[in-house]
Amino acid sequence: MLPLKNKKILIGVTGSIAVYKTCSLVNMFIQQGADVKVVMSEGATKFVTPLTFQTLTNKPVYTDMWNPVDQNSVEHISLAHWPDLILVAPATANTIAKISLGFSDNLLTTILLASLPDVKVLIAPAMNVNMWQNPIFQERMSVLKKNEKYSFVEPRSGILACRDEGKGKIAESDDIIKSALNLLK
Repeated sequence: MLPLKNKKILIGVTGSIAVYKTCSLVNMFIQQGADVKVVMSEGATKFVTPLTFQTLTNKPVYTDMWNPVDQNSVEHISLAHWPDLILVAPATANTIAKISLGFSDNLLTTILLASLPDVKVLIAPAMNVNMWQNPIFQERMSVLKKNEKYSFVEPRSGILACRDEGKGKIAESDDIIKSALNLLK
């Protein structure tokens, strides 16, 4: 049985070293039957190229609001109306702050702001422990947590890519998939 059969998941990938984990996460969603499209921030493309996600999904990857893949639609609106679930993984502190303030200064944040009211957004943060613990960031995240549209998969603790130790590692892929399944019920 494919638990995500025919579920449409839009994955927003932002600029964090944890992008490499999202590659296997995309593959896991597809293996469970999901129809996956990927939107990458400019920062994310510095860690993994769009070609990687295009190869995994067999679909174009969306990276630039001003250079649409589909010339026959208002792309950010069609992408905002397409999914059953939007997953932002990894989600940087910058992107989470932008979402909480209603910014729409790139393709991903514009899609999120234009998404249909009943489409849930699952956020999987990944960042340095000091960024995670910063009260300003925590305040921005709490704004989203008060809105039932947004859910979080908490990051893990451990040794981070920068060699600091603490909370900030992206959640395990299995935990992200379980959270997605719960939101899609």
